[in-house]
Amino acid sequence: MYTVSVRDDFIAQHYLTVPDPGPEGEVHSHHYEAELTLAGPELDEDDYLVDIEAVEAVLAEIRARYEDALLNDQPMFESHNPSVEHFARVVWKLAADELDTDHLSTLTVTIHEDDDAWAAYEESV
Repeated sequence: MYTVSVRDDFIAQHYLTVPDPGPEGEVHSHHYEAELTLAGPELDEDDYLVDIEAVEAVLAEIRARYEDALLNDQPMFESHNPSVEHFARVVWKLAADELDTDHLSTLTVTIHEDDDAWAAYEESV
């Protein structure tokens, strides 16, 4: 199995909407790092699992969409608590829609919220 990972970072804001969120219920920023990890059993005719520039383009699109944004105001977060877990699923959906996944087995999105906390979402493609 081959694996390729590419990552990018950006700052975005959110506030948690769960009961009794404590200080996380106030608008605050995170220096997020989004990492896309693609895995598959075979390389293409150019001996690539995936075109890294295509993955970088998807990450640039994600950064452009969420950088300096309030996640709570974004359509994919409507009626959802903007947890790092939900953010990983949102980014997974965007990446899966944009990337050529023909010969991939899985796509994993890991969102680092800070140096100590992260969440990942993985699904077969």
